[in-house]
Amino acid sequence: MSDNVFSPGPTPDSVKAADGTIHTVPAGWALLPPGDAGLTRRMKAAGEFWIVQEKKGRRTFSKGVWAPAETIERTRAELDAERSTDAYAKKQAAAAQRREKVQAEYVEDFFGSVLAFLDFHPAHADLAQQMARAITNHATPVGSGTVARTKRIPVEQRAEAAVIAWMRHQTTAYDEMAIPRVKGKRREVRRMLARRSKELLNGYRGPSSPSSNCPLQRALALLEANGLQ
Repeated sequence: MSDNVFSPGPTPDSVKAADGTIHTVPAGWALLPPGDAGLTRRMKAAGEFWIVQEKKGRRTFSKGVWAPAETIERTRAELDAERSTDAYAKKQAAAAQRREKVQAEYVEDFFGSVLAFLDFHPAHADLAQQMARAITNHATPVGSGTVARTKRIPVEQRAEAAVIAWMRHQTTAYDEMAIPRVKGKRREVRRMLARRSKELLNGYRGPSSPSSNCPLQRALALLEANGLQ
């Protein structure tokens, strides 16, 4: 944690440093809430500020940025004026089109990677397409927070992880399991379910037809019935 990054303090006008010390927010400062990345970037570049973050589990959430109220208001006014111009509107529209294009390309790449991981026999090609589309639709939306959105591992590994995660929730009783709150137990259960999921997938990598009561087919039929495919 750097010198200007803190966690929430015990009172609304305080913050806690990495060493546990409590600091009172300077007089004349205001809290800029998260949500406007452009304004936050400009305000940080304009002068002194304190970042407030809160860690929950493995994720860190922004709680806003403290800075002189005058700096925040001046920066906001400047940015509002810029955003009201036609040039800015055109720039944003072009950026949105680029993002949509990149997203569409990624969705198709991810879909292809899922199909490649499934590697179903041609006799089950339709099922593979149906499953890959269901997983892709669930995993790839921007902001979904799924493994498909990470850039830390290759897309092939993301696809495999997304398939196993989807199957864990759709073809096993994982969501209803009462897992003991023992360190490592949930990870152990996930590994066990992953092995079962891979065994289930292997049944479709040959020409034989698994039972129609197969949990995978039941899950896909349910999604189709609910219009979620």
